Amino acid sequence: MLRDEDRIFTNLYGFEDFRLEAARRRGDWDNTQDILALGRDRIIELVKESGLRGRGGAGFSTGMKWSFMPKKSDGGPVYLVVNADEGEPGTCKDRDILRHDPHKLVEGCLIAGFAIGATACYIYIRGEFYDEGSHVQQAIDEAYAAGLIGRNACGSGYDFDIYLHRGAGAYICGEETALIESLEGKKGQPRNKPPFPAMAGLYARPTTVNNVETIAVVPTILRRGATWFAGLGRPKNSGTKVFCISGHVNRPCNVEEEMGIPLRELVEKHAGGVRGGWDNLLAIIPGGSSVPMLPRETCDTVLMDFDSLREVRSGLGTAAVIVMDRSTDVVKAIARLSKFYMHESCGQCTPCREGTGWMWRVMERMVKGQARIEEIDMLLDVSKEIEGHTICALGDAAAWPIQGLIRNFRPEMERRILEYRTRAERGTRAAAE
Repeated sequence: MLRDEDRIFTNLYGFEDFRLEAARRRGDWDNTQDILALGRDRIIELVKESGLRGRGGAGFSTGMKWSFMPKKSDGGPVYLVVNADEGEPGTCKDRDILRHDPHKLVEGCLIAGFAIGATACYIYIRGEFYDEGSHVQQAIDEAYAAGLIGRNACGSGYDFDIYLHRGAGAYICGEETALIESLEGKKGQPRNKPPFPAMAGLYARPTTVNNVETIAVVPTILRRGATWFAGLGRPKNSGTKVFCISGHVNRPCNVEEEMGIPLRELVEKHAGGVRGGWDNLLAIIPGGSSVPMLPRETCDTVLMDFDSLREVRSGLGTAAVIVMDRSTDVVKAIARLSKFYMHESCGQCTPCREGTGWMWRVMERMVKGQARIEEIDMLLDVSKEIEGHTICALGDAAAWPIQGLIRNFRPEMERRILEYRTRAERGTRAAAE
């Protein structure tokens, strides 16, 4: 388990005030000027050495992503965009950071913006997060008033502005290029890449898009050292992570833990265990609704990090752990997710626009058993035709839960079909008699 002294989000539960004075008592904005004095190249190198990988789902090296930004300025604006949209079902980690520790994010924006040579930062927040947005705006205002951001931020000679932008509640705007389109006032639809945002992002200028948690941990990493952060977790899966544990557990919660913690330990020590005991566990979705579920036998031993979950054909995603006990209708649960992805598809790509609706309609019949056995393989084939054939990853997100269901619970799907067929045959015989 993570030691208390290694926790980054010390106000994750809001036991203390979120405002500047309390944030400074917790160590925020401590010698920020000295961090900026390290210079752009050194900050990026330290973030690389820490092993920090994006906390929004993709898990790409943060320092590497920052290094893609142009080194020399052409005199035009450069942007940092923070993705605070957080629309993945089961995920609520960024919400608590925004609500209870907004100054960690604001300070992280300043340091990240300096490292990539940004002239301004836009925080794109989910529109439903009203109180969270209000807290972030208050933190921004306090930082301006204290001279921490704005002209000559922290006395560094660097000018940096931060703006809060409220979104309109579309899941697709969590994809970085769709977010940029929405930020520009257009329909939130993903762009073809290339060009990548580092080349032509917001307003066709160099842009880096990072998740809230990714940006918020940077100041602490640079204060305590890249070696400290890299020493937590496992190689290539280092540091701490905020996990969201929900579903059939005794104490649903958000908790910051060390990367690589065993899934069973995470659930039992922090969420009070599975309702009815571990033996009552049916399956767990380990990283938000878009990653494949894991059956009980895999959950016994798997570790919660990027590489371990990829080895068992799932993913860490946003680290939203959704626990399902044996009372769960697992086919119906995945059918409900299929409906969500059908609803949230922007409709730009044919495989996603047509395929998500087709998969949902088949899944609805699967729930009732009103399908043929061979349609299970047809459903799997169609999911693979959608996966990897769309501009953004929403097609993958719609396909993976179904693939996980078929891989791990195919006998349950077949049982329903056979039972329905048997009932239908009995009804036919009874009518004939």
